[in-house]
Amino acid sequence: MTTTEATGVIADHIAAVNAFDVDRIMATFATDAYVNDNHREIWGLDKIRQFFVREFAGDHVTMDVTDVIDHHGDIIVRARYDGTYDKTNLPAELMMTTYFSLRNDKIISLTVIHNQPSPY
Repeated sequence: MTTTEATGVIADHIAAVNAFDVDRIMATFATDAYVNDNHREIWGLDKIRQFFVREFAGDHVTMDVTDVIDHHGDIIVRARYDGTYDKTNLPAELMMTTYFSLRNDKIISLTVIHNQPSPY
């Protein structure tokens, strides 16, 4: 199902990101979670916190959600990302896809990818 409305822990996570609230962001993760961002694996809550402090809250990253897809329980969120990060060689409108896997209403994995249009 495709919608533009995130719910539950995904909505909590996006709201926390947009508020630059690292404590609320961290409350959405399971204790053994990992993040993959820009081909970097970030394992464990301490390192995930450091990542969100520096690269999301620190760079004032916001997500303007355009699509939310529930794919057999995994949630795919497409959003316009903006912030004060280095935008060298990035498109004027940066669309990113975030893939969430959940267990017991917590994020166990989060992968952020700048996808390219498919020729198919």
